Amino acid sequence: MTRILVLLTALTALLVASPAGAYWEYGHQTIAQIAWANIKPTTRTRVLALLRQQALLGTPECKAGTIDDAAIWADCIKGIKNPDGTQKFGNTSAWHYQDVNICQPFDLIEACKDDNCVSAQIVRDAKILADRRAPTADRVRALVFLIHFVGDLHQPLHAGEKGDKGGNDVKADYGTYTASRLNLHSIWDGYLAERAISTRPSLVRRYPAAERGQIAAGSVTDWSRESWQVAHDATYATAVGGDPCGPTPTRAKLDNATIERLVPTVRLEVKRGGLRLTKMLDQALG
Repeated sequence: MTRILVLLTALTALLVASPAGAYWEYGHQTIAQIAWANIKPTTRTRVLALLRQQALLGTPECKAGTIDDAAIWADCIKGIKNPDGTQKFGNTSAWHYQDVNICQPFDLIEACKDDNCVSAQIVRDAKILADRRAPTADRVRALVFLIHFVGDLHQPLHAGEKGDKGGNDVKADYGTYTASRLNLHSIWDGYLAERAISTRPSLVRRYPAAERGQIAAGSVTDWSRESWQVAHDATYATAVGGDPCGPTPTRAKLDNATIERLVPTVRLEVKRGGLRLTKMLDQALG
């Protein structure tokens, strides 16, 4: 009995801890797979040709030879250290998000100062990827960053927040899970996103041209504003139980009914990310 209790305790700890760091592997890879299912054959051929040059990235610790690996390369390199223990790619950390306050008018100017934000990097990478005269190493790097950053932009807490580090400072419960390390950001990165993507039918499929065109319409700024609005209307509104700009509770609680209501919202964000990545890859390479 004692051994069984020890095993159960270990499994519970694993289940509580892992999604916070693991889901966006699932999320990023799902967005990449949606794009893979919808890009033009010519685009797919050129993506593969660039990914075969993954050695030019200089990161043998972080593979990028497949679309799934490429989707998480930008997160993988966060773990690469210099000899002195500092993060080798620390300058890229700010590229994964943009701190746009959901309780103020939408404005990317301050959030994207010196292009240190996710939407500015998406535009930059798409331009480099489309430039056939650019060095191959630069285009490979632009490709893997682009695949990842389009996914980041469609996680609402990477697009909007309220002075709480994208929800990382908001302790939260997910249904019956009440781990001390759980916060609003990790819930949207992990448990909630995994629940939404795992809900049938599969999001990875070929979509009709009309639907692809409708979802992919607009600019990166338009998509940023939309994701920011989702953070306001869905992420924070449910976390605080009403006015998203009202006081944040000491610990937010997402009960099962709330989680169920949020699943379609998260699924739509993932689909948007995949089809918009489709558009950007086709424009750059197709």
